[in-house]
Amino acid sequence: MRVPPWIFVWLFSLLVSAADPAPAPKWKKLNPETPTGVSMKTFVVAEYPEHTVDLTLYIPDAPGSYPTILDVHEGGWSKRQVEADRPMMERLAARGYVTALVSYRLATEAPYPAAIYDCKSAVRCLRAHAEEWKIDPDRIGCMGGSAGGHLSGLLGMTSGLPEFEGSGPFADFPSAVRACIVMAATQDLVAANRGKTSENAVLFFGGTCANLPEVYAQASPVIHVRAGVPPTIFIEGEKDTLKIGRAEMQEKLKALGIKTEVFTLKDAPHPFWMSDPWCAETVEIADAFFREHPAKR
Repeated sequence: MRVPPWIFVWLFSLLVSAADPAPAPKWKKLNPETPTGVSMKTFVVAEYPEHTVDLTLYIPDAPGSYPTILDVHEGGWSKRQVEADRPMMERLAARGYVTALVSYRLATEAPYPAAIYDCKSAVRCLRAHAEEWKIDPDRIGCMGGSAGGHLSGLLGMTSGLPEFEGSGPFADFPSAVRACIVMAATQDLVAANRGKTSENAVLFFGGTCANLPEVYAQASPVIHVRAGVPPTIFIEGEKDTLKIGRAEMQEKLKALGIKTEVFTLKDAPHPFWMSDPWCAETVEIADAFFREHPAKR
């Protein structure tokens, strides 16, 4: 019996589809769009000659007292990329959080430690306005990616350390966070910059690691892991580079019995949280984590 030609075409297509994996998802730019049931507002935290530090807030319209997430944006410490993180924080707000994005001072405006001081001021500001903004002051966490992931990790690991507070406003309120997410970020800046000259790091710290080893060490979240720091998870992209200090930081956290975990998103590039499908995956992970931590009510 003569076999119809289309049979061979069909069999060949099956073999090809079996041999070739599905193509990786492509980058899909996300644009901010305030979700239904959520209101957006901005608030000035502090004014400096070089920059006005402000918060972009998303607050659920329904009455209540909500857990809150502070986002620290990426940009190599030298670019302001608040807008790129807004879609992620909008989605989290729609799930029942107050979310806030801080526009901290960049390396081009004021060197380290200005950025971490601004993050601390932002947390204190959230607590100062907790009743007005429907915030549960005992349930404030932070997250950030890349340079913002470094600052988020530093914010979490230095909770309760007065030398990191700075002289910003709302000094009567604590800046400690109860949960922390680090996305695609180095946590040991000494190891990452040893024998190297990174233009962004030199701009941020005011010199190389060889010249300012003590500053790079102080700014490394891994150095400050100790009893009492918040539960901290890490989200990384499969297609990104190794994040130096993350594994060592997790070892320290585990030794202290502090919750930690790493999630690696398949085919995800750097920075994955700005694009679907990885933004959606990040939101799922963050939502599950922040619902569990902090547990204090």
